[in-house]
Amino acid sequence: RYVSKENIIRKKTGLRINPYFSASKIRYILEHAKNGEERMNKGELLFGTVDSWIIYKMTQGKVHATDVSNASRTLLYNIFEMRWDMDLCKLFDINPNMLPEVKENTADFGEASFFGGHVHIHGVAGDQQSALFGQCCFHKGESKNTYGTGCFMLMNIGEEPVLSKKGLLTTVAWKINGITTYALEGSVFIGGAVVQWLRDEMNWFKDSSLSEEYAKRKPDTAGVYFVPAFVGLGTPYWDDDARGAIFGLTRGADRHNITRAALYGIAYQSKDVIDMMKKEAGLDLKVLKVDGGASANSLLMQFQSDILGVEVRIPKCVETTALGAGYLAGLGSGFWKSLEEVEKCHTSARLFSPKMDPKEAKKLYQGWKAAVKATRVFKVKNP
Repeated sequence: RYVSKENIIRKKTGLRINPYFSASKIRYILEHAKNGEERMNKGELLFGTVDSWIIYKMTQGKVHATDVSNASRTLLYNIFEMRWDMDLCKLFDINPNMLPEVKENTADFGEASFFGGHVHIHGVAGDQQSALFGQCCFHKGESKNTYGTGCFMLMNIGEEPVLSKKGLLTTVAWKINGITTYALEGSVFIGGAVVQWLRDEMNWFKDSSLSEEYAKRKPDTAGVYFVPAFVGLGTPYWDDDARGAIFGLTRGADRHNITRAALYGIAYQSKDVIDMMKKEAGLDLKVLKVDGGASANSLLMQFQSDILGVEVRIPKCVETTALGAGYLAGLGSGFWKSLEEVEKCHTSARLFSPKMDPKEAKKLYQGWKAAVKATRVFKVKNP
């Protein structure tokens, strides 16, 4: 029912049909909750993402609202017209009256009633969009990558949305003073999780933070490539059937080489996504701003800089999602008057500049592409 409409949904929302987004989950709840449909149509049920639930509770039920970035992740919000889309609501059989009011990120979302004073709620944003704002990626082409269990990359593409042909998501980044900023988003399924696998399943080290020291015991990968497709491959391949593989093993390769290859695999996957973003948006990348747990790994960050050929910056405050919400609240409350004032507050803790010969980087990346191609050829069907 929904898959046949995927192209229409994508053209309105910039998203793929996926249970990660809200619409299908709303439909499931309505179908399985007692008298769900009837209660919805009577106005007894409200929908909201986590932010709107928190706002509703903090204002003692006086405000049912969300921001543009969270709304844009529901499969119900038209990112071109910046409104709830009645055709999509009809497609998913959702009464639009249950949806929250959509506001700008720095709007007044009401007064929190339990802090003993008059505290107004201003900064509201989705997780990754807030991190993009927290990294001060305010200009077209500026990008951030969060290295967690997976990797999440967002690129500011300015005031005009671009629909990807290769599986990137288009999202509303933020809307401030009537101006909407959009972003392209790509995801890597397995980032830091590959280090966890080496730690837990292979027992090569006791703590993930030791992976850098472990990998540094050998100066290179000895020709090994590690494709960590444990749960398939994300952007730009979208191959759910791919499985993890290690290529290039010789008798001279050991666990230290393989650990280095695993770290390099995170950087290669990030380059896959970033190269696609550059191509789809027609924008260049001069600096990559990074955060997340794995950004503490200097070996990984240096190789990321080498393979991309750009500077990699780690902020002084790595909790960039919280920082972004704080910046938005400061703008909304008038503490800061402009984005330029916010930028002055943002500082970098560490910088990594490319040290590798570009020809060597190109050669290594070609090897990675060959490894991915071979991985996708090898398919094992479950018995």
